[in-house]
Amino acid sequence: MNIRDENVLRELNLYPLWVRRDMPAPAPIVEQAGETVPQAVPPVQAMTAAQVLPAASGLDWTALKQQVRDCTACKLRAGCTQTVFGVGDENADWLFVGEGPGADEDAQGEPFVGQAGKLLDNMLAAIGLKRGATVYIANIVKCRPPGNRTPEADEIATCLPYLQQQIALVKPKLIVALGKTAATSLLGRDATLGSLRGTVHEYQGVPLIVTYHPAYLLRSPAEKAKAWQDLCFAVQRMNA
Repeated sequence: MNIRDENVLRELNLYPLWVRRDMPAPAPIVEQAGETVPQAVPPVQAMTAAQVLPAASGLDWTALKQQVRDCTACKLRAGCTQTVFGVGDENADWLFVGEGPGADEDAQGEPFVGQAGKLLDNMLAAIGLKRGATVYIANIVKCRPPGNRTPEADEIATCLPYLQQQIALVKPKLIVALGKTAATSLLGRDATLGSLRGTVHEYQGVPLIVTYHPAYLLRSPAEKAKAWQDLCFAVQRMNA
């Protein structure tokens, strides 16, 4: 292990307890401890006749980016600085999906650029990945919710077609859902984070694995070892 790898594992609170080389295959996780979120996130509900979902299906990258930039379909757009589309390799094998932009992301227009972004970059490095290289990063909603609150069900339902088209364009080999909001929105059902971890799910034929959101790990650093298990599980699935 070189010094850089050691520093990454120290940042994740995994050194010297965890060593990646010759690691055993992790067993499925079954504990029920879930991520603490400001409010419960119900499954995305069907839209009423008065609500119109953005027509994103079939758009190419240029048209999709423009439509997201111009979108005013829900109330979040009025309260944010700019939309935050996504970043990375548009033909990536790995797709990481978070909840929504925070203050730093809203200011810079890129997902995961604050302290949570730094931790995500370290998580990627720990499994030999790098932002922008075979990795694409996006969020469930493209606008920052006020006060970084959890997006509401109607906001998720309105914005989800954009992410769905991003997934269709990227064609990832594996999706990693970061946190409960991302996981339940993509899977279309409510469940605890603990019950979703350690299992290979599926989103429209693409394997999907669930782990903690980096922002939660910053608040609960003791859970970083569990996130490392999830990352090892994801690598195992990718290499299967």
